[in-house]
Amino acid sequence: MEKKPFKPSPRPRQQQQRGRKNDDEPNYAINDEITSAEVRVVGDNVDQGVYPLSKALAMAEAMELDLIQITANATPPVCRIYDYQKFLYQQKKHQKEQKAKQVKVVIKEIRFGPQTDDHDYEFKLKHAVEFLKEGAKVKAYVFFKGRSILFKEQGETLLAKFAEDLADYGRLEQQPKLEGKRMIVMFSPNKKK
Repeated sequence: MEKKPFKPSPRPRQQQQRGRKNDDEPNYAINDEITSAEVRVVGDNVDQGVYPLSKALAMAEAMELDLIQITANATPPVCRIYDYQKFLYQQKKHQKEQKAKQVKVVIKEIRFGPQTDDHDYEFKLKHAVEFLKEGAKVKAYVFFKGRSILFKEQGETLLAKFAEDLADYGRLEQQPKLEGKRMIVMFSPNKKK
C-alpha cells in the first residue's frame, strides 16, 4: 500500500479571511497557524502529553491528520490531532443539539387597575388560563396610577383572588410584592402528567 503525501485539510474560505462574516462559527488555529512553542496533545491513538510544536506537527503529519488548537488560553495550549473538516462538522452538530435542548420560557403579562370590574377580571382570567395551558408563565400586576397607590389593599385582594382562581392551572411562584407603582405576582404552569 502506497503512502500518500501529507496534505493538511484546507481551511474553509470564510475562515481564511480574518474579517469573518459568520461570528457564530468558532475560529480554531490549525497546523502552521499555531504560534505556541509547546502544546499539550490529545486525541485518539496518540501518546497524550506536552510536546514541542514541531514534534506535535510531525505526529499529526505521520497520521495524515491536522493539529487543531482547541483551547488557546490554557498553558500550554491544548491541541487535538484530528481531521479538521470532521472536527468542524462535529462542533456544529453539538451546538445544534445544545440549542434544541434549550427550553424557551415565555412570559405573558396581564395588567389590572386597582378598581378592575368583574367583566374585565373574567376576561383577563380567561386569557391567563389559556397562557398557562400553552405552557407560558404569567406575570400579573396591578398598576397604581397617581394617588391610587392608596388602594394597595384592593390590589392585594384582587391578586389573591386571581391566584385562587388560577390554582387549578398554575402555581404561584411569588407572593404579591410591590415594586414601585406595580404589585406583581408570577404564575408558572402546572406540570403535565
